[in-house]
Amino acid sequence: MGNASETVMTAEQRKILAVMLVPMFMSLLSVSIVNVILPDMQRSIGASNSAIQWVLSGYTLAFGVLLVAAGRAGDLFGRGRLFVIGVSVFALGSLISGLSPDPLVLNIARVVMGLGSGLLSPQGVGMLQQYFHGKVRGRAFGMFGTIVGVSVGIGPVLGGGLIAVLGDEWGWRSAFLINVPIALAAIILGRFWLPKSAWAGTGTESDSHGRRRADFDPVGLVLLGVGTLLVMLPFLERSTGAWIYALVPVGVAVVWLWVRWENRYSRRGGSPMVDMQLFRTRSFAYGASLTSMYFVGMPGIWVIVALYLQNGLGFPALHAGLVGLPSALLSAIAAQAAGRVVLTFGRKMVVLGVGIGLTGVVASALLVLAHESWGVSIWWLLLTLGVTGLGQGMAISPNQTLTLAEVPVEYAGSSGGVMQTGQRVGTAIGIAIVTAVFFVVQPLAGYGAAIVAGFGFIALVIVFAGIIGLVDLARGRAKSRQEGQPVRS
Repeated sequence: MGNASETVMTAEQRKILAVMLVPMFMSLLSVSIVNVILPDMQRSIGASNSAIQWVLSGYTLAFGVLLVAAGRAGDLFGRGRLFVIGVSVFALGSLISGLSPDPLVLNIARVVMGLGSGLLSPQGVGMLQQYFHGKVRGRAFGMFGTIVGVSVGIGPVLGGGLIAVLGDEWGWRSAFLINVPIALAAIILGRFWLPKSAWAGTGTESDSHGRRRADFDPVGLVLLGVGTLLVMLPFLERSTGAWIYALVPVGVAVVWLWVRWENRYSRRGGSPMVDMQLFRTRSFAYGASLTSMYFVGMPGIWVIVALYLQNGLGFPALHAGLVGLPSALLSAIAAQAAGRVVLTFGRKMVVLGVGIGLTGVVASALLVLAHESWGVSIWWLLLTLGVTGLGQGMAISPNQTLTLAEVPVEYAGSSGGVMQTGQRVGTAIGIAIVTAVFFVVQPLAGYGAAIVAGFGFIALVIVFAGIIGLVDLARGRAKSRQEGQPVRS
C-alpha cells in the first residue's frame, strides 16, 4: 500500500486513521478526565481516599503492563482483531464504571478499561507503521500527536462541563458512559473499513506438520508483565509506606531477566516479544529513551497546576481545566505541522520542540512568582503553558516517527508497545516525584513555592531529555560525515 515516496493520503488510509484515532483519543481521555471528576465520584459512592486512588492507579497499571504483549499479539494474530477486542473490553469497562454502585465495582471496572486501552493502543501504532510510508507516515503520526495533545487538554474541561450540565451524580457517570457509543461505532467501522490484511498476523510460521502457528513466547510475556508491574506499582500506590519502593529494584531485576530470556529465545530460533537488536539501532534506542525521559516530566505539569489553581487559589474545576486548553490546541496544531516536515528536518525538530517546551515551563514558574509577589494575573498561564504545548507538539509525534522509522513491520506493534510502556512508566514515576515535591514544599512555604519547586523538577527532567536528543543529533551528523552523505539527522 504505497511506498516511501508517498506524499498523498489515500481514501483507504483516511478510513484507517478514522477508525484508529477516535478510540485511541477515548482511551487517553479516560486518563485526564478522571482528575476533575474524582471529588464528585468519591461523594457519590462513598469511597475512601485509598479506594478512590485506585480509580487512577488500577487503570494506569493495567494499561501499562499489557502494552508490549498486546502489541506483539497484534503483530502475530492480526492488529485489526486485537484492536476490536481491545475496544470491546474498554467499552464494557466504561459501561460498568458509569453504572458502578460502590468503590469495589468501580475499581474492577477501571482495571477492565485499562486492559482494553492496553490492547487497543499498540495496534494503532502498528497500523500506522504498516499502512503509511514516507511523508504520509509523518502526517499520520502528526495526527496521533494531535490526539495525545487534545486528550490531555480537553479532558479536564469536558469533565468539568459534564458535571456543570448534568450535576454531581450523572456528570461523573456520563464521563464513562460517553465512551460506549463511541466504542460501538469504532467496532462497526473497523469491521468495514480496516483492510483484510489487518486481520491477519505477520508472525506465523509452519511447524513440523506443515500447520501454521504463532510464536508468542509466553515466558517473555509473564516476565515483562511482572517486571513492569513491580516497577510501576510503588509510584502509584504510596499509602502502604516506604517499604513498597523495595519492589522497584526487584522489578528492574525481572526486566533484566526478561532481556536475557529474549536474547536466549532468539538464539534458539524463536521469535521474541521484542527484537533486542532494535536497541542497537540508534534511531530507536535514542528515541525511546528521549520519550521515556520526557514523560517523566511533562504529564506532571497538569497535576500540580490543578492542585495550585483549585486548592491554592480556589478555582472551580471547570476554570482550572480551561487553563490547559490553549496548550492542547497549540500542541495539536504543532503536531500536524511537524508531521508534514519531520522527514526534512529530522531530529533537529525534536530538539527544538523540547527546547520550546522547556521555555514554557520556566516561563510558567516565573509567572507564578510574579503572581505571588506582585499580583500579576495568573491567567497569563494560558500563554506560558501554551508555549509548552507548542513544544510538545513539535517533539512527541516527530520523535515517534523517527524512532520507529527503521523498525521492521513484523515488530511494529511490540516496538510501539515498548515506547508506550516507557511513557506510562515515566509518567507514573514523574507524577509521584513531582507531587511529592509539591506536598513537601507546600506546608513549609505555601502553594506558590510548591508549584515553582514542581516546575523546577520538571524543567530539570526536560533538560535531560534535550541532552539525549542533542547526543543523538551529534551522532547522526558524525555518521553522515563518515558515510559522505548530506548532514540530515
